[in-house]
Amino acid sequence: MPILGSIIKSAIELRSKIPIDGLKTQNPYKAQARTLRRLLRKAQITSFGEEYVFQGILRHRDPIKSFQQKVPLHDYTSIHRKWWYRTLNGEPYVCWPGQVKYFALSSGTSEASSKYIPVTGDMLRAIKKTSIMQLLTLSKYDFPKEFYEKGILMLGGSTQLEFNGTYYEGDLSGITTGNLPFWFQHFYKPGNRISKERNWTTKLDEIVKKAPEWDIGVIVGVPAWLQILLERVIETYHLNNIHDMWPNLSVYVHGGVSFTPYVKGFEKLLARPLTYMETYLASEGFIAYQSRPGTSSMQLVLDNGIFYEFVPFTSDNFDDDSNLKPDAKALTIREVETGKDYALLLSSCAGAWRYLIGDTVRFTSLAQSEIVITGRTKHYLSICGEHLSQENMNRAVEMMEHQMNISVREFTVAGIQSEKMFAHKWYLGVDEPIDLEVARKHIDENLKLLNDDYRTERLHAIREVFAESLPSQVFYDWMKLHGKEGGSFKFPRVLKNSKLEEWEQYLTGIKK
Repeated sequence: MPILGSIIKSAIELRSKIPIDGLKTQNPYKAQARTLRRLLRKAQITSFGEEYVFQGILRHRDPIKSFQQKVPLHDYTSIHRKWWYRTLNGEPYVCWPGQVKYFALSSGTSEASSKYIPVTGDMLRAIKKTSIMQLLTLSKYDFPKEFYEKGILMLGGSTQLEFNGTYYEGDLSGITTGNLPFWFQHFYKPGNRISKERNWTTKLDEIVKKAPEWDIGVIVGVPAWLQILLERVIETYHLNNIHDMWPNLSVYVHGGVSFTPYVKGFEKLLARPLTYMETYLASEGFIAYQSRPGTSSMQLVLDNGIFYEFVPFTSDNFDDDSNLKPDAKALTIREVETGKDYALLLSSCAGAWRYLIGDTVRFTSLAQSEIVITGRTKHYLSICGEHLSQENMNRAVEMMEHQMNISVREFTVAGIQSEKMFAHKWYLGVDEPIDLEVARKHIDENLKLLNDDYRTERLHAIREVFAESLPSQVFYDWMKLHGKEGGSFKFPRVLKNSKLEEWEQYLTGIKK
């Protein structure tokens, strides 16, 4: 029995029984109130803290209520226009003490081409702390001691960050990987040299070349790109499945996008099932992680540098283009209910204040503070009241995959005019023969089962549902064309306005 694996497993099991600085708490609201007070105390000496009188908020008998009354809601445009642009220019003490050294580039699934999200030293420490918490949850799984000495393949952005003389920029995976603790280097693959590679194609080539030298137990990354990598390894070495190369592969840690549409295609690459563990690590911070087996929900991190608010995702709080209304009602964690969709607001130790990150979540357990991600505020389709969420779309496609025994690698959908009424058009990334008429009917019928509003509007306003099949490479080439190629980028599930026009022009161009 491997000595190293035995030592690591014993250490994890022992440490998991000891709470880390209050991260395990019995009262979610008290944990959140404590977190907000810490954030306000530290940021009261910043320009933002002085403008909104954080000192006064801290003296109030109900700091949370005072904070919500005095500090406005922000989306990226509003907080960047007034505050974060100063941080980008090198000014210290704007929204958080000190000078910001790193900026994470957003994944680009929204309408903005690039978002620069500040990543402070305090946020990096918070991310490390939460990462340790997730690592300790392995004690709840029945993995053998040998598992704990296997390699961990993390497919992310380049750790060779761009430096403009004032700050470093890159995607968050590149920033955090570049700050890995020394003890983790023994397990980390693909290693420092390959992880610095900025060219995505070259990085994949190098990983495929080194694959036979590694004994991988855990893979980490966005489903679409990991699927591409595993397929390349299998094809290059003429394998039946990836377990022929990595027999000890046992865990897949995924996040950033719903895994639901990818499950069928992904599992074709395996000899046996993996343990799936979901994380919610956004550019704005480490928000939640799957903390126990037997659930697909994630536990919110309540006492580690992030204060959450939840805006009911309804027409009372969002306009027809899914923009947050200035008078939107934001709830605290003790006011939320299970089964309802909420847009997530963050105030954090990176200088985000009541900031709309663009994700929608749903509570599955109030006692456990567990959530699932249901989509993006901008990836929500309602051109005539059908109110389709990203969760609806993912589930409808997954059902269609099983009904037709096919694998859809990517997809997106658009609402369009059809004569004097409306229609939905689905673009399906499929690399095998598909009967589009059957696929279209399945998606349509599945959505009718999943969403009552959709079923109603199909009788009145949505007259047609169209479907077009495309090679999956068409989607990846589009992302590469827009500088979105790599392990942390996701194709948008809904295309609207100028993005839809660009997509149609792109398809017209490649069909000529």
